[in-house]
Amino acid sequence: MQASWMILASLFFSMMGVCIKYASAHFHTFELVFFRGLIGVVFMATLCKVQGVSLRTPIPMMHVWRSVVGVTSLAAWFYAIGHLPLATAMTLNYMSGVWVAVFLVGGTLVMGRLQDATQQGPIVLTVIAGFGGVILLLRPTIEQDQLFAGIVGLLSGLIAALAYLQVAALGRLNEPEARTVFYFSVGTTVVGALLMGLTGMSAWVWPTMLWLLPVGVLAALGQLCMTKAYSRGSTLVVANLQYSGIVFGALFGLMLFGEHIALMGWLGMALIMASGIASTILRSRTLPRAPAEDH
Repeated sequence: MQASWMILASLFFSMMGVCIKYASAHFHTFELVFFRGLIGVVFMATLCKVQGVSLRTPIPMMHVWRSVVGVTSLAAWFYAIGHLPLATAMTLNYMSGVWVAVFLVGGTLVMGRLQDATQQGPIVLTVIAGFGGVILLLRPTIEQDQLFAGIVGLLSGLIAALAYLQVAALGRLNEPEARTVFYFSVGTTVVGALLMGLTGMSAWVWPTMLWLLPVGVLAALGQLCMTKAYSRGSTLVVANLQYSGIVFGALFGLMLFGEHIALMGWLGMALIMASGIASTILRSRTLPRAPAEDH
């Protein structure tokens, strides 16, 4: 089920991307960030009420940190998208899976648990192989004058990894997933509102304004499924399965926007899927919860 949650999250995020592509013709980036968060707040507050989950949390500072790193990563990614080729910005952001592996295994080695880190070696290799598939599919490029934007894009992936590890930490403390997503949506709304205050709002035209609703709902559903995956499953496997979002995005581009997928891209998608299957199989053969994942 943990693998299914991450694949479902990737599907929701890819569908959200399609809606953003349509909505971006009428709304600027910061408006999309704000309404994505605002609709998510309403959606998750309603879900919490239905599930009987209180919005009061005993660990508020952990939610603050999750929101800070999550929104910072999102802002860095948007900056990279604006100053780099889209494929390059996406590739750098999707390095989060590699950073998760580095943090987990590196933390284990620092604690002197070499055997535990060695056990995770094969799964780490599948994460790297999956990222190789991302590179084959997106084929990123960067020019000399784009170095700063490239660094920002790289940081977006690194900071996203910190956010995912924080989500896993909240899950280990039995924090309800709906509450975790609610507070992240609050952070997104606040930052989006501040930035939107600087740029102003676009004119609302019917029915184009309706695109904002699926953007917010799909973002909330994607965050909820992702939170369930990181809270309940193997962190390394979930990080690897996150690459499936690239596959969904490419297929949506092919079917809806007539985008061409080269042979190298199909090979990349095959590698991503193979690495995801391999990591899931390898994880099922190890301990129920490997010590290297407890950081």
